[in-house]
Parts: sequence; C-alpha cells; structure tokens
Amino acid sequence: MAGFIKKNFPDCKVLFLGRSYTKDIIVLSEHVDEFINYDELEKLSAQERIDKLKKINGDVFLHVFPKKEIAQLAKQAGIPLRAGTTNRIYHWLTCNKLIKLSRKNSNLHEAQLNFKLLEFLNIETSVSLNEISSYYGFSKVPKLDDEFKKWIDPTKINIILHPKSKGSAREWGIDNFEKLVALLSKDKYKIFVSGTEQEGKLMPEFLKNENITDLTGKLSLQQFIAFINSCQVLVAASTGPLHIAAALNKKAIGLFVPKRPIHPGRWMPIGKNAHFVVFDKECADCKSGKDCNCISKINPKQIVDLLELK
Repeated sequence: MAGFIKKNFPDCKVLFLGRSYTKDIIVLSEHVDEFINYDELEKLSAQERIDKLKKINGDVFLHVFPKKEIAQLAKQAGIPLRAGTTNRIYHWLTCNKLIKLSRKNSNLHEAQLNFKLLEFLNIETSVSLNEISSYYGFSKVPKLDDEFKKWIDPTKINIILHPKSKGSAREWGIDNFEKLVALLSKDKYKIFVSGTEQEGKLMPEFLKNENITDLTGKLSLQQFIAFINSCQVLVAASTGPLHIAAALNKKAIGLFVPKRPIHPGRWMPIGKNAHFVVFDKECADCKSGKDCNCISKINPKQIVDLLELK
C-alpha cells in the first residue's frame, strides 16, 4: 500500500503506526519513511500522545487496521484528512472521509480491499494481484549472520517447512509434513522446519527426523526474514512467514481451506512465485460455513509437483 501511495504521490512521506512485533517487517520496505511504535505511544499520557502525533504534521491518516483509540487520537491531533470504513460506528465520529467497504462478503483479496481506502484521493484503486506484488519494495533485507548462513547448502534447494500457525490458520497437520519430507530427495533438497520455541515443543518427534534441520526458537524475526531470503522455498498455511516469503519473491506455497473468510481468494500469498493449494475448491462443508478439516486431505505429492514446477 505504501508503494502504491508513493507511485501516485512521489513526493509524499509515508509513516507507519504499528505494534512492536511488526517493525522488523515494515522497515524492510523502501516505501516506508518512518515507523511509529504504538506500544511506545501507549505508554505516554493522553496529552503527550496528542502532542507526539501533532509534531508529525501529517496530512492524511488511513485506518487500515481500525482501532477506536487511534481514530480518536488522529482527530484530537488535528490531522486534516482521516479515512476509515463506514461499518465502524466510531469512524462516523472521528473520520471525515468515510469509505463504504465490506470485507466479510467481498471477493477481493485483503490487500485489494486495503487499497479501496484510498478512493477519496481521486486515484484508481482497482489494482490486480500481479500489480500489487510490485509494490512491496523489500529492498532493506538484513544480512544473515554467519552462524546461520553456514546452514544453507548452496548445492541444494533450501526449503523451509512451517507447520504451525499459532491458531491463526487451519493447519495441514504434522503427519502430512512428515510425508512431504519422505517424498523429498535428500540429494536435491535441504529441509528446515521453522516455528517458535513453543511450537517446536508441539512436534518433538517430527523434529527428530535426521533429514530435518530444526530452526524452531533459534532465530529472531529479523534473522528469520534473512534466512527466508537465503532459501528458495517456503511451505506453510496462511501465516506471516508465507506472506514474507512471497514478498521476497521466493516460491511460497500456501495451504488453505476454501471457507470464507479464510479462503485463498482473501488471503493467498501475493508474489511473482507464490502459489496456493486447496483440497476441494467446492467443499460443501466449507461453503456452508461448517468447521471442516479438508486441508488435511491435500496430497503431499501436490506440493512436490509444485516444487518441481519451473
């Protein structure tokens, strides 16, 4: 979104207000001029927050991830143009640019929906997924430390498997990842498994596989991003690492269910080499909104076929 704004307004300055955990990702982009840490902002008094935002001398405030307290703060700081969606009641009291936008029933991707918030600027906001992939601007990827760089095998395809999701997505299942590992030629692939330290504890037997290099809990987010950038492939459900890999133009293979609102049409990875897989696009249970685990029926051979796809 920042890249698209810079394309249309080349002389503008883009600031990103976000939580601490988002910083290492946001600062990758050449299109973001400054990161404002909301966790630090919250520690200030109410008046100090207003004064802090006033000093920015901002002209436009876009509520991409709506939060009532931030909407109130932007108005109190006197930012001239404040845009938010009509379906948040507090936006009617705090924003002066209201965008009619329904995410729940839309067929657009989440990224495309975000672009719609820019309609009041009188620019074309119907952007294709292929075009969106050109706006990441991830040119400031950190260098991978030598202690981790030595794990990369330059003679093989280095592939990261990210089995868990911390509950943010439907998971393919450890048994399927085990089957995938068994199908991958050890002469051709070097296999890494990533995740948090806590996630590693949920799959101890899987991580004992002699053909796997365990990354769980070993990398900071910054170094994990650098590690993804040093590999060629990442396989995961609809998680942050999947989207980071796609943005870095790696072969990012996403595993999905067709259920709204978590279907790939809304959350597929966007990138020049990004792919997604579902078991049955017309799954009756998913279409009716029922809980369904059809993702577990995705055949590991399908993933291998995508890996072999040039």
